[in-house]
Amino acid sequence: MSAAAEFTAVDGRKLEIVTSEEQLAALAPAWDALWRQAEGLVFQSHGWISAWWRTTPGRDQRGLLIGLVWNGENLEAVLPFATIRRRGIRILEWAAKEHSDYGDILVAPGWSREAAAALWRAIAKAGRFDMAYLNRLAPEALARQILTGDNSALRLRPNHRTEINYRVSGSWNRGALWFDQQSKKTRQNYRRGRKFMEESGEVRFRLMSPEEPLEPVLLRVAALKRKWLERHGHASDLFDEGSPALTALVGVMAKLGILRVFLLECGDSVVAVSINLVQRDRMMAFVTTYDPDHERASPGMVLMMDYIQWSIDQGLSMVDFLCGGEDFKRRFATQAVTLDSVSGGRTLVGRLAVLADGARHAIRSRRAPAPAADQPEAAGEPLPSRR
Repeated sequence: MSAAAEFTAVDGRKLEIVTSEEQLAALAPAWDALWRQAEGLVFQSHGWISAWWRTTPGRDQRGLLIGLVWNGENLEAVLPFATIRRRGIRILEWAAKEHSDYGDILVAPGWSREAAAALWRAIAKAGRFDMAYLNRLAPEALARQILTGDNSALRLRPNHRTEINYRVSGSWNRGALWFDQQSKKTRQNYRRGRKFMEESGEVRFRLMSPEEPLEPVLLRVAALKRKWLERHGHASDLFDEGSPALTALVGVMAKLGILRVFLLECGDSVVAVSINLVQRDRMMAFVTTYDPDHERASPGMVLMMDYIQWSIDQGLSMVDFLCGGEDFKRRFATQAVTLDSVSGGRTLVGRLAVLADGARHAIRSRRAPAPAADQPEAAGEPLPSRR
């Protein structure tokens, strides 16, 4: 157990709130054991949140606010929050929010909902934030059980922002069967794309082996993503030149044994890359990019169709494109899941910010339909998709 000073006994459990990097580091063994027991997603792992905290810019405007429930010496629940100050408002959000596609708590089987709810109340009363905005809640997210009920300290209500999560799932037992069920036009576009690339050299689709060095591929991914972001007027610190974030996060996946990096090569060049991970019998696409010099051949689409077939051939039950409602995902999806968000004000400033955000949304909705944004205006501009 780490050395934080404040504990409150609830239902035989002890509650703790961690706010320092040193306390976070000390939690690694207990958090890792809970993560394995809970079969948690990488986004709620100790390694992921620690890697984010080490590499995130603007640390002077951020803080850790991680809630823990201890059952004896065993860590039973983690509420992985962080705070950020934007426009003078202190906002509670998921730790590593910028790079995590599902937000949730991490709990052991048989966890005490009463203790977790009491911990949430303690966090709300700690006085370290003005408003909360928690997004990317899947329908099955366990956090819903403790965040949205009546709560005298802070009651979170549904926020108008949602995100779409597209997935591919079906009864195919071979990738070729999935391919054959695609439209004639889609199959023709795939074959045409490969043919265009073959004019420049041999085309190869392959999965990188664990022994291959990742750094050259990650440098290529970051360079291609920067080119795309600049062209579309966006920015992302994940791909900034010299940023350690992408390497750190991918390194967590590699250490956990869940990393799958697919390459599409043409001659001596890598023309498309998809950094994926496998958990819960799903192939999840974390970052996908392609060389715009080969845009005529749609290498990103070719690579996607290749790794979907590969996933089916490996017996995986689903390909999960994670967050982002891009059309190229929708084209192949057999399922669409809505990820919700909740928000609430803890202080007068926070409550006014939530009310103002809702009023702006109502005005815009009356004027014209608007695409869902990633976060309230008080929290800054929406982040561009990694995809």
